[in-house]
Amino acid sequence: MKKSVFILVLLAAMLAPAPASHAANPWAAVIKAAIKRVVRAVDLLIQRRQTAVIRLQNAQKVLENTMAKLHLDEITDWVKKQRDLYKEYYDELRKVKAVIAYYFRIKQIADKQVLIVEQYQKAWSLFSNDKHFTADELLYMQQVYTGILAESARNVDLLTLVVKSFTLQMTDVARLEIIDQAARQVDKVFDELESFNHENRLLSLSRAHSEQDAKWVKALYGLP
Repeated sequence: MKKSVFILVLLAAMLAPAPASHAANPWAAVIKAAIKRVVRAVDLLIQRRQTAVIRLQNAQKVLENTMAKLHLDEITDWVKKQRDLYKEYYDELRKVKAVIAYYFRIKQIADKQVLIVEQYQKAWSLFSNDKHFTADELLYMQQVYTGILAESARNVDLLTLVVKSFTLQMTDVARLEIIDQAARQVDKVFDELESFNHENRLLSLSRAHSEQDAKWVKALYGLP
């Protein structure tokens, strides 16, 4: 998902008038789908690297089998080929290990991105049906959540850039900087979402009109 698409859809969500039912932001599903594509792209990258290693291993076996049939004057040429093969083999093996190491970091960030969207969807489903909030307050919540989704979209863009970096001339240092940046931003958005949701839960509880009403709020949000 290109960044321009995210910007357009999120702007559309922000500018569109809120319906009376305060429906949840539909672009949460778009972001989750984009996150899944990032993870699948890394999976595919690993598979391709592993295939390259297997191909080199097979080529190595062919050369080794040929070695027994070579005459002495052909040994020098064979050694050169073997040396070049091993260099390419270990280069590819190193790349596989690097991609796998990055994969777990990217997967961890992607999982937290998905959790952000799911936490938003769960919280909004409860808040929008809570009688303690006014229509204006629910509209404000949607605006805040739209901003959170916009941040999530930018974080997905960073993860996408990391995946693309394996096909570009990018150093490991630069790649790690992007991953670290994405991780920091995802943690920041997650903490902000958790704080915002918690404040709204406590606000609803503070507006309970009776002990029974307070029990209803606590049961709704799982409050102690």
